[in-house]
Amino acid sequence: MTAIGRLLDDFARQRRPLRSLGASGQLGYGIPTPALEAGLTRSPDMIGVDMGSIDIGPNYLGGGKLAPTRSGARRDLRKVLNAARRLDIPLIVGSAGSAGAKPHLDATLEIIREIAAEDGLRFRMGVVASDMPRDVLKAGIAAGKVRPMDTMPPLTEAEVDASSHLVAQLGLEAFRRALEADVDVVVLGRACDTGIFASIPAMLGFPPGIAMHMAKIVECASLCCMPGGRDTILGVLDDDGFELESMALSRAATPASVAAHSLYEQADPFEIREPDGWADLRDVTYRALDARRTRVEGAVFRPAERRTLKLEGAAFVGHRALLLAGAADPRFIAGHREIFAQVTNVVRDLVCEDQPEDYRLGFRLYGVDGVRNWAEAAASLPREAFVMGECIAPTAERAEEVIRTTKQYLLHHGYEGRLSTAGNLAFPFTPPELSAGAAYRFNVFHLIEMDDPAALFPVEVEVFR
Repeated sequence: MTAIGRLLDDFARQRRPLRSLGASGQLGYGIPTPALEAGLTRSPDMIGVDMGSIDIGPNYLGGGKLAPTRSGARRDLRKVLNAARRLDIPLIVGSAGSAGAKPHLDATLEIIREIAAEDGLRFRMGVVASDMPRDVLKAGIAAGKVRPMDTMPPLTEAEVDASSHLVAQLGLEAFRRALEADVDVVVLGRACDTGIFASIPAMLGFPPGIAMHMAKIVECASLCCMPGGRDTILGVLDDDGFELESMALSRAATPASVAAHSLYEQADPFEIREPDGWADLRDVTYRALDARRTRVEGAVFRPAERRTLKLEGAAFVGHRALLLAGAADPRFIAGHREIFAQVTNVVRDLVCEDQPEDYRLGFRLYGVDGVRNWAEAAASLPREAFVMGECIAPTAERAEEVIRTTKQYLLHHGYEGRLSTAGNLAFPFTPPELSAGAAYRFNVFHLIEMDDPAALFPVEVEVFR
């Protein structure tokens, strides 16, 4: 009997609370072993881990690269895979390889196969890829079933073609279909993180609103605690609510810290929106069980009028080169906007004598306006600031040419009030210019109405003997 089969059989004989272990907030960046082992002693019914996020930007989706190192992903996958097989409980992995497209899923599955062969593990694995067929997406555009999110413009066929990789963020139903294939391990491409921990509760008939709320918290491991961290967390779900406890003794899940986590990744702190509907948190209560544990009750599930999937795509925009330097002259810092504008013009005149202006050059001054473009001026300026120049151009060679020229002329640019001609910048290392590789932008961040995702995203089963 498989791990999911054994769990379903156990609950059929006697209904009880479900114990879910959130091993890591994002697999591949290290799982503290003491906390994981402490969690395994608490008789969990399943282990879940999320690998993905768009927090890391479009580069990994566009380039088809893992966000963590392969060695880091392999180390963490070995921990959770061996732990799940040791206890004979389901392991669920979402957003394989970080961005969840075919290259990321393939790389993750290759690592799992290596671990299974080396460690002599036997299990059944259900896999669901999330790559969105371009012809289906174009048909959706033509039928008016695709709409933009946030400030994105309406999606066009040209942008669909420009995307190097296109994924749909699969929801709970895809995880459930994979589990229903009678497996021990589930691995999905790009997927909603709540599905990792809400799919088994859905199969067992737990209230969906409460399960979704727990899932949204547990997928981040101990981030909901004081102090927040990535240590393993245990969520215990029943028909009225759930309890949270970090497996690291130094972290406490308090009512305030758990409630504050509702602000994480949500446009509205009272709503958790997923493809099939949303969890209404307006009447949720948070109660301390002791100094380290909190009980949560009251979330209600509201079905969606129309099932939608979020689409993500990334398009190549050029090659990136960077200039990294520091500045300590108060006159440079105060006048940096004008200085950057003047140097930009000088560089354009130099590198575009026999070529068009085929690049984009910009600057950020960390310490003043590097994080955001503030509407108001700073009340006081820092003694030092960090300068970052960025060029994106059609080729790596062109980007390097522009950024190196920029370095030279920003270093010696004469500005009003300058006292010395010896140099305007301090370099933390040489060369201060770096080639950062290909650059991408999110060009697809849209919703598509979809009645039957199962037809496009089938489950494939692989058996390890």
